[in-house]
Amino acid sequence: MNTLYSVKPAQDAKAPATTRPAPPATPATPATNFASASVPRHLARGAVGFGLIIGSIALVPVAGPATLLAAPLALIAFRGCPTCWMVGLAQTISRGRLERQCEDGVCTLTKAHPAPATGEEPTADAPTRTAA
Repeated sequence: MNTLYSVKPAQDAKAPATTRPAPPATPATPATNFASASVPRHLARGAVGFGLIIGSIALVPVAGPATLLAAPLALIAFRGCPTCWMVGLAQTISRGRLERQCEDGVCTLTKAHPAPATGEEPTADAPTRTAA
């Protein structure tokens, strides 16, 4: 359910009546980055996560319901849920290949310009280029 709350800015005695609040963040802006530093690292996180889920369920007949306590550990490996892991896989694969450009409130995806070879692997914390 999407609910929109309207909030009126406080009127200051010195502020002009035409002052408008800053526009809200656009829904297309990604709030969380689920990408990993590399595709092999991301696939390893997925193998650990899926292994924990499958193993905890498969071991219930052998070791009892206590094995289900391993399933929540998969959430740490997935950085959320399996869907979050899949979104992160797409982000990791497309990192550096797509570039978002926003002009006048309209955002488009374009093919990124090739970066110069520095010999370094891109990291999840590396800043991305923005259109100026």
